[in-house]
Amino acid sequence: MVFSSLTDGVARGVETLGDTVSETFFEPVIRLGVTGLARSGKTVFITSLVANLLDRGRMGQLVAASEGRIEAAFLQPQPDDTVPRFDYETHLAALTGPEPHWPDSTRAISELRLSLRVRPSGLLSGLQGPRTVHLDIVDYPGEWLLDLGLLDKSFAEWSREVLARIEPRDEADAYRAAVRDVDPAGDLDEVQAKGLSATFTGYLHAARGAGYHDCTPGRFLLPGDLDGSPVLTFAPLPEAERPGRRSLWRAFERRFEAYKSRVVKPFFRDHFSRIDRQVVLVDALGAIHAGPRAVEDMRAGLADILTAFRPGRNAFLTRLLLGKRVEKILFAATKADHLHHTQHPQLTAIMEALTGDASDRAQFAGAMTQAMSLASLRATTEEQVRHDGRELDCVRGRLLETGRQAAFYPGALPDDPAQLLGPARQGADAWLDQDYQVMKFAPAPLSLRAGDGPPHIRLDRAAQFLIGDRL
Repeated sequence: MVFSSLTDGVARGVETLGDTVSETFFEPVIRLGVTGLARSGKTVFITSLVANLLDRGRMGQLVAASEGRIEAAFLQPQPDDTVPRFDYETHLAALTGPEPHWPDSTRAISELRLSLRVRPSGLLSGLQGPRTVHLDIVDYPGEWLLDLGLLDKSFAEWSREVLARIEPRDEADAYRAAVRDVDPAGDLDEVQAKGLSATFTGYLHAARGAGYHDCTPGRFLLPGDLDGSPVLTFAPLPEAERPGRRSLWRAFERRFEAYKSRVVKPFFRDHFSRIDRQVVLVDALGAIHAGPRAVEDMRAGLADILTAFRPGRNAFLTRLLLGKRVEKILFAATKADHLHHTQHPQLTAIMEALTGDASDRAQFAGAMTQAMSLASLRATTEEQVRHDGRELDCVRGRLLETGRQAAFYPGALPDDPAQLLGPARQGADAWLDQDYQVMKFAPAPLSLRAGDGPPHIRLDRAAQFLIGDRL
């Protein structure tokens, strides 16, 4: 087994070296990872980004596009035949069809290759012809990324942390009641084990619905073909004294270790470790609406996400000999179109404060980070509404549930992010001076001019940060 692991590692190293040499000297490849916490809009982000790179009329902040140096853009089969293709055409049709609707959310890993024919800039512009740059976009659920934090934990450590974290949460009432009647040192009963696992999975779904982001193991929420398998049949337990080999504790401990070795590690080895640019999408407005505890949970989740990366700038020889490291990380607060543009600076400042610890760690390791607010697809227009003698900066859009048009004022975000993060860190139950609202809008019908991609907010700035230096 050890020899097999060593030879597998050597083979992968040789394969990576060959790919790196090819990319370095011939056609550059940028592997962009796209992930996010629950309901952050990963599918819409990728679909709109690709559509706007194919038709670049709205990409003025992407320098290569504004200078006219991108001569062509076209989709190609992704290089990894074992990974499902991101269903770009279906998702674009959902957003731009006669009855637009939001596409299905990410449930598994997928990939798409967009190739750009780019003329060089500066001194090389007269010496070299156009070159092809491949953008490989890897879409994966944020829950899988959080699972990487399990690799350094034992089953006992994970159980202690989870049971302490869920103690005050109403969503965990059923699981806390179920686990109170369990003897972890008793013999394994598969019916009991499945019941505990199902109840814990129910808690994870409820917690995610309530705005919490520490919902691991992630495959419990998105099991795929592992649904019902023993590797997904475990749950946190109170620690047992001297549990026997046939005990419930030992069985769950073995399954927890199998989950790490057979589910989490292969994902890291085969996909995540090859990413060199990363965007993490966050529904910050949804967390603010859910309250201080959800905001603090989001802040801790973003810090945990950063620990999963191997941030650092790729020098030529470092990249060639030692493999890839994440060079740039963008933390993006999505759904900026749910706010009037006058509040976008406040949303960006809140995002910067939420990711401060994580960004400091990444910057120290050599990676570039940036926080911004954006809307991958703009679904609203802006207007002012007079209410109680005040002019309110509102947004108007088509309501998701009813389809009717409505103007909406979500409440004014504070200029100082500490007014939100302070109560969040202190464990406050609610905001003292404001009730922040969230409205769910449906995508608006579009009438696009030739050469224009779907309307967005700052998607071009995000693209410039993530890939602009390589074009």
